[in-house]
Amino acid sequence: MHGSADAAAFTAGLAKLGFTPGQIVQEFGWDEDVDEALRVGVEDVVGSPLEDESYGEGADGVLVWFRSFDGDLVDVLVDALTNLVDRGCLVLATPRADQDGHVEPSEIEDAAVAAGLHPSGVANLSREWALQRLVAPRSQRR
Repeated sequence: MHGSADAAAFTAGLAKLGFTPGQIVQEFGWDEDVDEALRVGVEDVVGSPLEDESYGEGADGVLVWFRSFDGDLVDVLVDALTNLVDRGCLVLATPRADQDGHVEPSEIEDAAVAAGLHPSGVANLSREWALQRLVAPRSQRR
């Protein structure tokens, strides 16, 4: 981040996605290609390091990095929901249209619905990654 205005906008964007101070955020699909500035931004907002895929306690939020060649998006989303506590946020990061591994919006929509979620906002916080918040419908009871 360059200036304090940029940093404030970045933090506001992360809050829009559902990241808030005190959350435990679990991360799925990390690899060398992820946006480290975004990861650090989430850690700064929540005030703790991101937990990895082996984390077994309840998570308040999930950050999923997914590329078109990473397998079945529905399976990945269902796995990511396993530790997510009530009303937690799930943020899906996929490569932008001009990047290797891009996932079509219709595929994201279909996978979200199949996993019992629906898209609920996007944030433009990364040059390489598109970020989308996915939430469970409010009326659904588990």
